[in-house]
Amino acid sequence: MVVFLGWTLLSVCLLVSASQAQNITAESGQNVTLTCRAPNNIQTMEWSRADLGREYVFLYRDGRETTVNQHRSFKGRVALQDKQMKNGNMSVILKNVMISDRGTYECRVKANKKKRRKRANLKTDPICSIYLSVVDPPGPTGEPKVNGPVGLIVGLVVSCVLIVSAFVGFVIYRKHKGEKSQGSH
Repeated sequence: MVVFLGWTLLSVCLLVSASQAQNITAESGQNVTLTCRAPNNIQTMEWSRADLGREYVFLYRDGRETTVNQHRSFKGRVALQDKQMKNGNMSVILKNVMISDRGTYECRVKANKKKRRKRANLKTDPICSIYLSVVDPPGPTGEPKVNGPVGLIVGLVVSCVLIVSAFVGFVIYRKHKGEKSQGSH
């Protein structure tokens, strides 16, 4: 009976945590909403990415946004979806997403006011986890764009291959034609 209750509790925990994980795919340049809900009366709410170290994506503490240790690539690009955070809405909007924004975003909250920390990086488990994938928008024909240096390099390589192939074909043709004319004398 105890084993059954243990497995049931574990299954429920896994279901709850799995329902919190999301995958979002966006085109470069779009705005994306990172959705999260939490209980009301939150003292601190932090959106972070593990690869940012001690810096964060967004931090809300004591009734206002804080940008002191915000990672420079997110400054001016992240805002609360609902400034009053009604019904526990901890969602943020990430504006003008870029390929470098790819990654797993986690939302952590702290409800009580004990042991206030000066820095972010809450040591609580994330209540939401979102993997953001960012792709280039399709070109005018609907096919993915090849941008900048990659397109230039591919174009140059293809051109070089065609020129070399034409030259080699011409040399072989001339050599073959020369052998034929020598053999007919």
